[in-house]
Amino acid sequence: MTATRRSDRRPADGSPVARVCVDVGLAHLDRPFDYLVPAELDEAAVPGTRVKVRFAGQLVDGWLLSRADDSGHTGRLAYLEKVVSPEPVLSPEVARLARAVADRYAGSLADVLRLAVPPRHARVEKEPQDEQPTPVEAAAADAVDPRGWRDYPTGPALLRALTDGRAPRAVWSALPGEDWAARYADAVAATVAGGRGAVVVVPDARDLDRLDAALTSVLGPGRHVSLSAALGPARRYRAFLAARRGQVPVVIGTRAAMFAPVERLGLVAIWDDGDDLHSEPRSPYPHARDVLLTRVQLAEAGALVGGYARTAEAQLLLETGWAREVVAERATVRARIPAIAPTGDDPQLARDPGAATARLPSLAWTAARDAIRADLPVLVQVPRRGYLPSISCAECRTPARCAHCAGPLALPSAGGTPACRWCARVAAAYACPECGGRRLRAAVTGARRTAEELGRAFPGVPVRTSGREEVLTDVPGGAALVVTTPGAEPVAEGGYGAVLLLDSWALLTRADLRAGEEALRRWLAAAALARPAPTGRVVVVADGALAPVQALLRWDAAWFAGRELAERRELGFPPAVRMASVTGPAEAVADLLAAARLPADAEVLGPVPAEEGRERMLVRVPRARAAALAEALHSAAGARAARKAADPVRLQVDPLSLF
Repeated sequence: MTATRRSDRRPADGSPVARVCVDVGLAHLDRPFDYLVPAELDEAAVPGTRVKVRFAGQLVDGWLLSRADDSGHTGRLAYLEKVVSPEPVLSPEVARLARAVADRYAGSLADVLRLAVPPRHARVEKEPQDEQPTPVEAAAADAVDPRGWRDYPTGPALLRALTDGRAPRAVWSALPGEDWAARYADAVAATVAGGRGAVVVVPDARDLDRLDAALTSVLGPGRHVSLSAALGPARRYRAFLAARRGQVPVVIGTRAAMFAPVERLGLVAIWDDGDDLHSEPRSPYPHARDVLLTRVQLAEAGALVGGYARTAEAQLLLETGWAREVVAERATVRARIPAIAPTGDDPQLARDPGAATARLPSLAWTAARDAIRADLPVLVQVPRRGYLPSISCAECRTPARCAHCAGPLALPSAGGTPACRWCARVAAAYACPECGGRRLRAAVTGARRTAEELGRAFPGVPVRTSGREEVLTDVPGGAALVVTTPGAEPVAEGGYGAVLLLDSWALLTRADLRAGEEALRRWLAAAALARPAPTGRVVVVADGALAPVQALLRWDAAWFAGRELAERRELGFPPAVRMASVTGPAEAVADLLAAARLPADAEVLGPVPAEEGRERMLVRVPRARAAALAEALHSAAGARAARKAADPVRLQVDPLSLF
């Protein structure tokens, strides 16, 4: 393209005005700006392309949202400086979605678009089209076999609705031992059979690999793409372009795929929506479930929210009539679940009085011994990783803390030296500040120490660990001890003979609104890997009277979710209400809330201490006033940014954890 001097530029003949979202993450600049399209860029400057513009004297990136014949701006318009690429990577549907997500989370459109569209990879854009996946024809309607859903009375009807081009919305409670990836592949295949596309989001790479294999088996190779931040820039952008160009109708991935562009979207699905990996850690902190459900509303598509557990948010979808329940009958559930027993109920304490304090009560030890004798693997779930992640004085039980930063001391191994978990300083000469004692004891036992202890208790039995350092995908079906942290449980060939859920207090006593919900979710995920009764047993080291333990014993996540939602309604916590947190220096938080025109029925809670000497205040409104709350906070943040306020604040709507 021949360079043109600014003085020689003339506007394009048709629709000379470009409305541009400038990539400046300041709340008071969260609106489109009008620019003139020079004649030499007329053909390339199409909606959805990346552009360069002059803004506040600097050359910045932007997104061309639309073209118009005139502008409402009365002053002089600047010209577009450059079309970075003629590839329209931002589809109109994703642009509308990004605006809706920004409004819902009191964020800016530029921040959401940064999450929605991966960074450009010029070499991938220039690759010949024949190297990309080939276009997909709609599959035959009779190619979808509904028998995989036969254990769920309404499951086949869900597939028929997707095949017929309708938009069913379902919350699915999976049975233990269920091949959930195959069931999702069935739902996707039914959607494709109806001539529409699908987006499926899973928590992590292990789940993505499992779903990828299931879809390849059902749809065939090259008929879907995977989107994940772990793919690397080139592979991720190549997969994104394949979806944007309409070459594949199905996109699966981690939360990076929640904005994936899919033509004729017919189904959005999310697996295990309670996993905190679905929550984006970057502003404006959207949750994949909420983004996908927003897509359902905008695209009039179907929805499938599935998992072994059920969140209060999913329960709210059912109680409001927005979605229908897909569950198995109780007789089917009883036939599929393992034998589950707690160690803290009265009959067990009568047989084993030490079960109340023992880390591995006799019931758990017996279950593991019997499984190993039957040549079956045993899964042991431990909430904490490491060896001894927390230690204390052996004399007075005072927690051992770092002398420099007051962080907790930990032992990396049996013969290791205590070191701080925060600043990593070694405390070789540690002495208790209370009593002067130098001997240390375990306060919290980690997965590696548990593996060491079990190895001594069962000599000759292989011991495997799965956790942060190495996550196992699967293990053989023979006798073995598999010690894992939550979320890293490998699948055993034929299922586990016993599953031991240790240190339940570490999950149940977390200072978190979702502590009980999260504990049940992790327990169900582990227990689902066990064989059905009588060969499969699950032992949870907890009091059987606790509500999460009761839900586990009956395998009734729906009951617990209903109970949890009712309690949150009574206490005024999400999802029964809409809540936002404002975190920052005390003066900055007070300044923002004073400037915000909050709804009349808004309730301000706090302040409470937050990290690094900052404080947090909460604003609570009824769900019907959610849009007004988000708008008020966004406007106040924009006013502070326009004043160039020095102290930044973190604004988060419906935070995953409120404490």
